[in-house]
Amino acid sequence: MPKIKTRKALIKKVQLTKSGKVKKRSTGQNHFNAKESGSVTRAKRSDQRLFKADEHNVKKALLKA
Repeated sequence: MPKIKTRKALIKKVQLTKSGKVKKRSTGQNHFNAKESGSVTRAKRSDQRLFKADEHNVKKALLKA
């Protein structure tokens, strides 16, 4: 029986809060940011919550880890 491998990539990309929500970093922060407005730039700094359907799949994958 082979060992179940942990989802290391997923562990690095998401964060579980104490209340059970799954948060991730917002995308598009690497380059081409000079043309965007300040409000968009500030919004990218904060973490985003995943959709509930995605949260369910992520939690299921983390439990296997």
